[in-house]
Amino acid sequence: MIRVLLVDDQPLLRSGFRALLDIEDDIEVVAEAADGQGGVALARQHLPDIALIDIQMPVVDGIEATRLIAADPALAGVHVVILTNYGFDEYVFDALRAGAAGFLVKDIVPEDLLHAVRVAARGDALLAPSITRKLIDRYVTQPPHAIDGDTELKGLTHREREAVALVAQGLSNDEIADRMVISPLTAKTHVNRAMTKLHARDRAQLVVLAYESGLVAPRDRGQR
Repeated sequence: MIRVLLVDDQPLLRSGFRALLDIEDDIEVVAEAADGQGGVALARQHLPDIALIDIQMPVVDGIEATRLIAADPALAGVHVVILTNYGFDEYVFDALRAGAAGFLVKDIVPEDLLHAVRVAARGDALLAPSITRKLIDRYVTQPPHAIDGDTELKGLTHREREAVALVAQGLSNDEIADRMVISPLTAKTHVNRAMTKLHARDRAQLVVLAYESGLVAPRDRGQR
């Protein structure tokens, strides 16, 4: 059973999402909160698999709530998915840096919402290639930042660096396997080891780290 926490200051949206999710045999909404502070408290109380969190809320916003959840070792199993009205913007990018596994727009169709919850519950990032391209576009006008010493890429093997670069281009494990001429299981192993070494919660964090470190440059868009 996939346990979901809803955090949004709009009661109507929460009730709509609950109605869609609770009807599924493998999904259960365990709690609701109207702000980030309440959401973090309920996350600690219920330990959900997924926290669907609005990005703009009173008291504590979605970015800070995400940061608090990501920083709590007791909540390591909670995958945060950001909800936004506006599609990809600077706030969503900040949320990904804070530890979110991905994001959804609030006008998502029901079947896509259900699919997204199941994808996030597996530990996969909700970053489609189109979203990854928007991440890249951000770096066309902004040079990469230096990343913290704890997340330097020097500890990665050559194959792990290659796998991270392909993740940052929006490729799935199967596509990475084809590109590197290895099995999908080996591709997944390279990605998982890189996540462990870089202290990344998920693939979304790998994408951010790849661009902030300069491992992948904006011009790499045309090499896919």
